[in-house]
Amino acid sequence: MTVNGPHGADQPPSSTSPTPAAPPPGRPEPPRGGRGKRWIVGGVLILIVASIAGTIYYRLHQPAANAQGQGGGRRGPPGGPGGAGGGAPATPVTAAPVTTGDLPVYLNGLGTVTPAASVIVHSRVDGQLMKVHFTEGQMVKAGALLAEIDPRPFQVQVTQMEGQLARDQALLRNARLDLARYQTLMQQDSIAKQTVDTQASLVHQYEGTVKADQGQLDNARLQLTYANVTAPVSGRVGLRQVDPGNIVHASDTNGIVIINQVQPISVLYTMPEDNLQSVLGRMNAGEPLPVDAFDRAGKNKLAAGKLLTVDNQIDTTTGTVKLKAEFANENGALFPNQFVNVKMLVDTLKGATLIPAAAVQRGTQGSFVYSVQPDNTVKLKVVKLGATDGNHVAVESGVAAGEQLVVDGLDKLRDGAKVEVITAASRNAAIAPRQPGERRNGQGGQRHGQQPK
Repeated sequence: MTVNGPHGADQPPSSTSPTPAAPPPGRPEPPRGGRGKRWIVGGVLILIVASIAGTIYYRLHQPAANAQGQGGGRRGPPGGPGGAGGGAPATPVTAAPVTTGDLPVYLNGLGTVTPAASVIVHSRVDGQLMKVHFTEGQMVKAGALLAEIDPRPFQVQVTQMEGQLARDQALLRNARLDLARYQTLMQQDSIAKQTVDTQASLVHQYEGTVKADQGQLDNARLQLTYANVTAPVSGRVGLRQVDPGNIVHASDTNGIVIINQVQPISVLYTMPEDNLQSVLGRMNAGEPLPVDAFDRAGKNKLAAGKLLTVDNQIDTTTGTVKLKAEFANENGALFPNQFVNVKMLVDTLKGATLIPAAAVQRGTQGSFVYSVQPDNTVKLKVVKLGATDGNHVAVESGVAAGEQLVVDGLDKLRDGAKVEVITAASRNAAIAPRQPGERRNGQGGQRHGQQPK
């Protein structure tokens, strides 16, 4: 078989591929390998478009997937249980009931413990301090021997006064005998009446001298007794102000020791003048007003006593009046100059409506509480408060006995909020630290049906 070539000549057949025709003159030859590059570029563009589309699809469907995951895998219509529109979960709270009972009304004040008597023990005479018979800080009774002053100078004075008295008594006896003789002679008209009168005057003179001597002798004996220093009141002695061997004087400022009477003991405290009439009313009626003394923190009760008296004037600078209470202080819990918190019972409200103090909130509308409703929602109620004892508050209006009031978990509550009432024990168990591998339900724990992440 013959093949006609381009010039019509017969050419023999060839087993190889035909040679591509050369480009026409004047046109550049196309580069080799261009088709492969176009395929690579196209593939890259397809991958970029697919990645962008996948990202958009993932972001559009992620909220629904999360909502289903939070609902424990439950499926339902939007807004239904377990859906994305299920609403905020119930807030766990602790509630306490409104009760009825008697509420004691106290007046609080700040007080200072003062001894019933404070005495600086001085020596009544001048002399050398020989002995001290007390121990610093001990309790002493009135009349107990505390110290001894050198008694020898006073014993000498007693001896001198005794001798002078004996001499003057002898002169008095002799003058009386002479008077008796003169009176006998005058009756016999043997002596002038003037002599008798003079002797009678001499007798009276000696009688006066004897009385003066007796007084001086008593004074010397008294000074001798003053050499023994005794306790003027019962109480606790303080630190010794002078040591034995020193010369003490009655005019010394510090004395020998200070005694504070602490059984009973007093507390001075102040009270606003607005509460004065309620206190005076009870006092004028003869009713005792109990007074309790607490420590600085106001938690530990130190002693119980009663109101003793009220000051006779009001301090115009502070608008307060001073009161004085008395305590037996048998256990010595109260100490002079100690700071205490005072609570005085002035009245008792009978059958009052009582709410926990922790339930009371304050805002622009005044004092209010959150009451738990039967549908497990809370209702804001404005209340009018009365007296309080610290833990409970008497209310005059706003709530009734038997209602449940929120006392814990009030931070995020609003009127109509959904709540879940739990006990204090369950709350403590919910917030307790978990052991490794432990799973629990409730607040802060893993829910039933939720898949672990």
